[in-house]
Amino acid sequence: MTAAGPGTVRPGGRTARIRAAVRAATLAELSEQGYRGFTVEGVAARSGVHKTTLYRRWTGTDGLIADALDLAAGEPWPVPDTGTLDGDLRALAGLVLAGFTDPEAGPVARAFVQAAAQSPAAARALHTFFARRHQQCAGIVARAVERGEAPAGTDPAEVVRLAIAPLYYRLFVSGEPLDQAAAARAAAAACAAARAGLLTT
Repeated sequence: MTAAGPGTVRPGGRTARIRAAVRAATLAELSEQGYRGFTVEGVAARSGVHKTTLYRRWTGTDGLIADALDLAAGEPWPVPDTGTLDGDLRALAGLVLAGFTDPEAGPVARAFVQAAAQSPAAARALHTFFARRHQQCAGIVARAVERGEAPAGTDPAEVVRLAIAPLYYRLFVSGEPLDQAAAARAAAAACAAARAGLLTT
């Protein structure tokens, strides 16, 4: 049996309770402080878990963020099912927009992306998170193909990327306003590309 790595815990019992408490503290600290102000000491104070335990199990701030992302990747997501591809993609882009603009969830979402740009561990965890989200959203494209709104072979991940990537660009690259109009345009562009057969594998 190999030793557990940083942030690795066994399910159930006290260990699971510690992980849940640390994860809740991590999200709260990120929400209030953002990535720049995020510290192990802050998580220790919020969770009641001594900082030496946090360093031993999670190695530091990036390990805490990576573990929070790992947990989030396994959680269900309210994937839209409006009856049309256009409606589903608009609702999906709206969910992303709401996540980034929410006063509590927004700083956490931004901190995750900022951490991934600086930490290989956080980058791997964010990649896994997005891969899981793409899997969860695959039904949007499958239903669209069944309805004849998109050709067979349309790549679900590419459709989702095109629908939400402009929002990430505005937030992390250009600094342009992130609003409902931008989300709607991104969704419409993804829908048009899918219908035209531009996103097939």
